[in-house]
Amino acid sequence: MVQTLVKTITLAEFLTQPETKPAQEYFDNQILTKPMPQGQHSRIQLKLTNAINAVTEDSQIALAFPELRCTFGGRSIVPDVVVFTWDKLPVNEDGTIANKFDIAPDWMIEILSPEQSMGIITKNIIGCLNNGTTMGWLIDPNLKLIFTYTNNSHPQVFELDNEIIPVPDFAKDLQITLGEILGWLQVKIVNG
Repeated sequence: MVQTLVKTITLAEFLTQPETKPAQEYFDNQILTKPMPQGQHSRIQLKLTNAINAVTEDSQIALAFPELRCTFGGRSIVPDVVVFTWDKLPVNEDGTIANKFDIAPDWMIEILSPEQSMGIITKNIIGCLNNGTTMGWLIDPNLKLIFTYTNNSHPQVFELDNEIIPVPDFAKDLQITLGEILGWLQVKIVNG
């Protein structure tokens, strides 16, 4: 599926619409339909969410979520992975996780699908950074590289398998390389 822009509406009007599959995002007064995740995208998304939670959840540092709608700063987006520090997690009065996240994530990660526009994804990452996000990643499995974005430096690109990819300070115990991330795409076949 190709990303498509549809008619111009307000954020309030957008938020009254039912959720769709694939997800729709709202920014710049327009609706953008995300492409449906494919195999490589889904695999990286699952493994990365689990890897982040393995080092941040039990210690109550942060929590990672796949495909979670975040509404803030005049936009409503559904990044592939978002991470919120524990102190910013929206919770209900009974201590359960809230359904609505009306704040920018602390860390957002996008995995480029073949049909997606790198420019639109980069624009979303910058929009998050402008609203308090600490770091953004853009993973391109096809080109086998990762871009990292922060507010205080130019984007960095990582192309070597043994390079450790920078993470936000709160997730410093996560030491992960490009090779490990891309290695999740390998399928081991056991012959019986």
